Amino acid sequence: MMSQDTSLDPLELYAAAIDTSDYVARIAPLVQRLVPEVGALLDVGAGGGQLGSALRDPAEQWTAIEPSPTMQRRLRELPAGPRVVASGWKDADVAAARHDTVLAATMPAFFEQPEEFLARCRAWARRTVVWVVPAHAGPKGLCFAGCLPSEWHGEAETPGIDIVMRGLSSRSRPQEAGFVDWTFTGLVPDLDRLAGWMAGRLGWAATDERRPRLHAHLAAQARREERGFRLEISRRTAVLAWGSR
Repeated sequence: MMSQDTSLDPLELYAAAIDTSDYVARIAPLVQRLVPEVGALLDVGAGGGQLGSALRDPAEQWTAIEPSPTMQRRLRELPAGPRVVASGWKDADVAAARHDTVLAATMPAFFEQPEEFLARCRAWARRTVVWVVPAHAGPKGLCFAGCLPSEWHGEAETPGIDIVMRGLSSRSRPQEAGFVDWTFTGLVPDLDRLAGWMAGRLGWAATDERRPRLHAHLAAQARREERGFRLEISRRTAVLAWGSR
């Protein structure tokens, strides 16, 4: 019978999948092409720090703004990790123009307040602002929802990059942009537990007849490995840069 466990941490679930994905391997080279000299780095909404860690200059300061205690713990456990500012971007006590590059990846502010967020990023940056923005259509807010039929989580959404670009004025458009395809890959120790958690997040009752079908959908796509079940979802990401050249 499917587990009713709802205790999975969605941020940790996502961060663990980024650890096992080719996200950094695919995206970091594009960022480095657009920003050859990162210098002192401010990583806004740093998450688990995977991308920032790959991009940082070891000789320069790396600062991470991160509101989640779960992700703050991850950041502090990194070898040569960043200085952590435990705050959201609006309240972050970070001096203006003290960082060469300001990096922000998959931030809600891209979609909710793009102009205000861009202005804040520019105020923090001496040289360059880089945004890493989802460019695929699909559901938001539910890890591994891309493995499920769209009628269970809602219709496919407008690609994030389209929402961002609509929210920016013509004077705020990025000076450079590029796209990269990658694969969101999660190694799940307990597929039954994941299915139960996803059903709970979708608001399905314990007796909902779709629960066993959800488990079957995940099981059909998963590959059994020594460490668990591998689930893969194709993704496309845009990298936007301001002032990089």
